[in-house]
Amino acid sequence: MRTLAGLAVLVLLAAGCSTEQPDVAGAPPAASGTTPSAGAPALEVAVVADGLDHPWDVVQAPDGTLLVDERGGGFTAVLDDGARAVDADLGDLFADGETGLMGLELDPSFADNRRFYSCQGSQDGEIVVVAWTAAPDWSSATRVADPLVGGIPLNDRSGRHGGCRLRFAPDGTLLVGTGDTADGSVPQDPRSLGGKVLRVDPATGERQVLTLGHRNVQGLAVRPGTNQVFAVEHGPDRDDEVNLLRDGANYGWDPDGDGSYDESVPMTDPAIVGAVAAVWSSGAPTLATSGATFLEGEEWGDYEGLLLVALLKEQGVLALRLDDDGALQEQFRIPELEGVGGRLRSVVQGNDGALYLTTDNGGGEDQLMRVTPR
Repeated sequence: MRTLAGLAVLVLLAAGCSTEQPDVAGAPPAASGTTPSAGAPALEVAVVADGLDHPWDVVQAPDGTLLVDERGGGFTAVLDDGARAVDADLGDLFADGETGLMGLELDPSFADNRRFYSCQGSQDGEIVVVAWTAAPDWSSATRVADPLVGGIPLNDRSGRHGGCRLRFAPDGTLLVGTGDTADGSVPQDPRSLGGKVLRVDPATGERQVLTLGHRNVQGLAVRPGTNQVFAVEHGPDRDDEVNLLRDGANYGWDPDGDGSYDESVPMTDPAIVGAVAAVWSSGAPTLATSGATFLEGEEWGDYEGLLLVALLKEQGVLALRLDDDGALQEQFRIPELEGVGGRLRSVVQGNDGALYLTTDNGGGEDQLMRVTPR
């Protein structure tokens, strides 16, 4: 049962606490170590809604309403007076394994058109992006482009590697991160929409491949005030990656072993001419990186400007400090968010400046949490 949790504070800790954080292999050592500086703020962590089951993504409307979805199907709106289910036609949803109702994004003109987008599995044997309009009172959502984008491959045997993160680029196009469906030929095939980041015109649905050579894109983050877009993806048994996207670039995942899915190959294969190296890599073992966001606002102190990445297996939030060109300068884990809520699927900064996290533990006990500097 979905409930509004009254913003009850779960954690209130001073930043820079003595919790020891493990180094993350595969990247240069942080100049100031792996714990935050003294200028980092103390954080309050509160539960906004609970009783969720595998919530995947969250967006915040201009009126402050939070919209969250669940992988097995269903939208929930969290308003000032409580959480309510949003009536929506999800009768054709394919939900199995890693695939279901996944990425969410609001239209930049949502205040005028009340339009939002979901990325989801379809029983027609593909992954699709659907455009919706939300009722003024959030009681329902109606499909208006069904689908806006189709033809993204789906692993209909296991749902593996469904990708499906959505974010708007600074130029107003909709970015779609896709997975390779655990098919070795997909990520390097320019004819396939799998293992790619797509650029989509939200008005017409016209699409093009922005980048290729990805394994399973789980996060997309636009750096404020720039044209830089970073993608986060899962590695096999090593090398989760954060990549700075460049138009037409190949990120080097090529697991096609004579028709098989050979996961022993490098995430960025040096044999591929021009393959772009990752900004950050986990090394071994992986952390199971997922959603990502940049922090804005002077209230965040020394945390302002960080790229934050949600961690599933490692159950926390990884912070990356990047220079102006997008190169890694420092990495550490946010102490207050270590193990809070278990597996973390998405981390999103709302338009109110707060940080929102979705947990992904299953069993109907997942939460939507709000993080603010004290």
